Amino acid sequence: MSSNILITGAGGYIGGSIAAHLLAKTNGLIQKDQVIAAVRSKEQADAVSKLGIRVLQLDLSNEKDVTESVLHHNISIVIHTASVDPSIVLPLVNALGKQKQVNGGETHFIYTSGLSAFYEKTGWPVGSFKDTDPVFDTEKRIADSFLLRKTDVAVIEHAEAQGVTSFIVVPSLVYGKGSGEWNKLSVVLPLYVKASISAKAVYKFPENPRVSGVHISDLTALYGLIVEHILRGETVPSGREGYYFALAHDMFLGEVGDHLARALCDRGLISDSKTHNYSDPEAAAESLGVPAPFVQMLWDSGPDIIAELPHSIGWKPEWNKERFLQDVDDEVQAVVDLGKAKSSLVDSLLKSAMG
Repeated sequence: MSSNILITGAGGYIGGSIAAHLLAKTNGLIQKDQVIAAVRSKEQADAVSKLGIRVLQLDLSNEKDVTESVLHHNISIVIHTASVDPSIVLPLVNALGKQKQVNGGETHFIYTSGLSAFYEKTGWPVGSFKDTDPVFDTEKRIADSFLLRKTDVAVIEHAEAQGVTSFIVVPSLVYGKGSGEWNKLSVVLPLYVKASISAKAVYKFPENPRVSGVHISDLTALYGLIVEHILRGETVPSGREGYYFALAHDMFLGEVGDHLARALCDRGLISDSKTHNYSDPEAAAESLGVPAPFVQMLWDSGPDIIAELPHSIGWKPEWNKERFLQDVDDEVQAVVDLGKAKSSLVDSLLKSAMG
C-alpha cells in the first residue's frame, strides 16, 4: 500500500510549513505525489495548490467524508495540526483504522497537542519530569481537568483500539516566518510585537518567566524525522511512550522584551528602548487582545520538562536562544509584512483555555 501522507490544517502556520518541509526533502523517501493537504476553505485550497500537491477541501467533523477520503487516496499517515477538539480528531483515527482493516498495512497518526497541558497552572503536577517518565499515566489520571490532556489520552487509547500507531508532538513557543502558502505567521510573539507597537512601548511580566522555544524550521524537521522513520519501517517510541516535546531551547521573556524594545526603537516604531512591567495578567490580556487564561498559560508560566525522545531519533535543532535573540527583528519584520496570524489551531487552543 502506498504510504500517502495527509496533512490537516495545511492552510495554517504549522501544517503549511510541514507540507513545504516534506516537499523540500531530497532524500528520496518522500515524493510530491505522496503529500496531500487538507484545508477548510476554497481560498486556502487555491493558495496551497501552488505547491503542486493534491488538496482536499475537507470537513474534518464529517466522519463519512473523512473515511472516504482516507480510503480513496490510500492515506496511511495523517499529520494532524488543525484542531484539538476530539470531535475533529477521533474521526481521523477511525479512518486510519478502517484503512488498516481494508488494506492490511500499518497506519500512523501524528497528533499536534499543546504545551499548556503540562503547566502547573492548568493542573499538571509540580516538579520536573522527563518525556521518558509515565507521561500518559499522569495525563490519564488528571485528564478531566483540561481539554488538551483529555484529547491526548483519547487519541492514544482510541488509536490503540483501532490498531493505529500514534505519536503526540508537543510544540513549545514557536517562532519564525513559516514556509506555507496560506499563513506564514506564528501567534504568540506576533501578538506581543503588535501590542508593543500599538502601545508605543514594550511591556514585560515582572516575574520574568522562563519558557521553551522552537523555530518553525526545527519543529517541521521533527515531524519530518518521525515520517522518515515510519517510511523506512523503523520502530520508534509511539503510543503511550510517544510524546515528542519540541523544546529546542529555553529563554526568559524579560530578555525577549529587552531585545524587542531595541529592535522596535531602531525601526522608529516606539520612542525609546526602555521596557515597562505589566501590572497583572488581566492588563497583559487586554493589551494582547486574548483571554486572561491564555496569557497565564502561554506567557506567565512554563513547564519543567527534560525532552530526550526527539533527540533519540536524530533531532538536532539549528536555532538556539542566542540566535533567536540576535534575530528578534525577524519577528518584527514578519508582523510588518503579514499583519496577524490565521490559525484554526490557535482558535481551538483559545477555546480550551477558556475551559
